[in-house]
Amino acid sequence: MYKESIEGTKVYEVNEPQLNLFSFMEENNIKDKCLISSKSTRVDFESIGNNTLLGNGNCTNFMKFIKTSTVDLILTDPPYNLGNFMHKRNTNLVKMRKNQFAYAGWDNLEQEEWEKEMDVFFHESNRVLKKGGTLLIFMSLIKIETIIKLASKHKFYYKTTGIWHKTNPMPRNMNIHFVNSTEAWVYFINDDTSGTFNNEGKLVHDFIETSLTTAKEKKLGKHPTQKPISLMSHFIKHLSNETDVVLDPFMGSGTTGVCSRKMNRKFIGVELDNIYYELSKNRMLDE
Repeated sequence: MYKESIEGTKVYEVNEPQLNLFSFMEENNIKDKCLISSKSTRVDFESIGNNTLLGNGNCTNFMKFIKTSTVDLILTDPPYNLGNFMHKRNTNLVKMRKNQFAYAGWDNLEQEEWEKEMDVFFHESNRVLKKGGTLLIFMSLIKIETIIKLASKHKFYYKTTGIWHKTNPMPRNMNIHFVNSTEAWVYFINDDTSGTFNNEGKLVHDFIETSLTTAKEKKLGKHPTQKPISLMSHFIKHLSNETDVVLDPFMGSGTTGVCSRKMNRKFIGVELDNIYYELSKNRMLDE
């Protein structure tokens, strides 16, 4: 059932804590300007088009609303929890742009608290992913051992760690040490040893080079750790198929959603920060 809100938005109220969201959308012919709202968990998914659902809030609250074994690929870039670490470094970060991640405020958890949150994330990821589904997560190199340890608790099979090389990195501290031009990504399979891998018989390295996100991709707003479309498209192409469901629980600027929609995938995205949530939504509607 649904009711009309004051602004004319259809609000679908459901009671199931774990709902097959896209089946629900198809059965109810949900299109733009619709919310799927749960009374029991107090979450609202916003529908933009037939194959995209977005949520503004804590990712684990929203993930509990997704039915078990319905997601094909989780592609995400969570907080690395490096804020406190970076504050103690002898760097010139303060002189750089104001929205640099170390000073954004969302990356400053104590290590124990961050690990607890990531543990819940992996638990829910294991549940919502299909058997043999893929999880690819960007992460700082100094946190990879912790990430693999947490993931293995929840039936994730570790495949490999790869590198994204930025061809035009910011030249921070270039006169005192090596310029940071890489980020790591970690590749897992859920409760199996292999999953979708579309290499078309060609060698695909665990190393990808792109430039930083272009100004064109930031025309609607900026995120301090925004990933370029060319990078996220690379992983969506190789690790999922058309009409698959792609989930990004730490949506940020929405690049995963933009790529998924362009590549004929269904997309579920969640973002905690309201400003970045609106940025993500606007980017997807603009593309």
